[in-house]
Amino acid sequence: MALFNFRAKDQAPVAKTGQIEAFLTGYSIEVMPRTAEKIEDFRTLLPLGTRVYIAHIDGTPIDDMVTTAKRIVDEGYTVMPHFPARIIKDKATLTDWVARYKDVGVHQGLLLAGGVAEPVGDFHSSMQLLESGAFAGFDRLHVAGHPEGNKDIDADGSDRMVMEAARWKSAFAERTDAQMAMATQFCFEAAPVIDWVNRLQAEGIKLPVHIGVAGPAKLQTLIKFAIACGVGPSLRVLQKRAMDVTKLLLPYEPTDVVAELAAHKAANPDFGIEQVHFFPLGGIKTNAQWVTENGGVAGKPARAA
Repeated sequence: MALFNFRAKDQAPVAKTGQIEAFLTGYSIEVMPRTAEKIEDFRTLLPLGTRVYIAHIDGTPIDDMVTTAKRIVDEGYTVMPHFPARIIKDKATLTDWVARYKDVGVHQGLLLAGGVAEPVGDFHSSMQLLESGAFAGFDRLHVAGHPEGNKDIDADGSDRMVMEAARWKSAFAERTDAQMAMATQFCFEAAPVIDWVNRLQAEGIKLPVHIGVAGPAKLQTLIKFAIACGVGPSLRVLQKRAMDVTKLLLPYEPTDVVAELAAHKAANPDFGIEQVHFFPLGGIKTNAQWVTENGGVAGKPARAA
């Protein structure tokens, strides 16, 4: 199967409609303060209770993050802000952030190393954040997953250290009362994801997987984000696709990868993917509309038109 299928609207997906609906049930989506500002009312786009991650990009003031979190909580959604270790100065700063989020009704967080090369302070990994004790009162903590590896962690191109970290986080979840899951980088092809999730299970890593999927977007947009996020193998395929003018002009939709994963999950109920996490690279509205059109009840907004 090609990594990217720019399918016609009438082409049948691999999975049955009911399987896709089941697979998309409880999906989550990622926003930033500046992208959230463009949405007048999330209730016209998302099912009530959808988990909304708020990405904390280096340089974003914590005030903007908390303001965005409060607004989305007030509209009826579960909010999960990012806690990037390498942009947090010290435990006092981390504790302050946690307290401010709790004050506006946030009790979940995604803990990750962060995309900066050098830490600004005491933290450099999500494991340090987990061990800090700062998240007392939070009921759910997610960590990052990397189906294609992460060259910032494993410079040799392997996934040795990434897998060691995953084993540590899984063991942490087992010895504490933390509700945890692994939210992954976005992906474009089902087969390698299935192999990776099966490998996690085979190695005793018990964290449920919330698989990252890129929402509908132009190919040029995907290339930009793939470069920024270090999606190496997928980037090579994107660059090859970009050389084909006929495909360059067509939008990408995640229909095929979602359908294949949904079909696999339906055939293998114990398969480790628990939910889908969307990166709305072509816009929140575009992504939400795709889920509404493809997800049945799972994609019905709280305030459907």
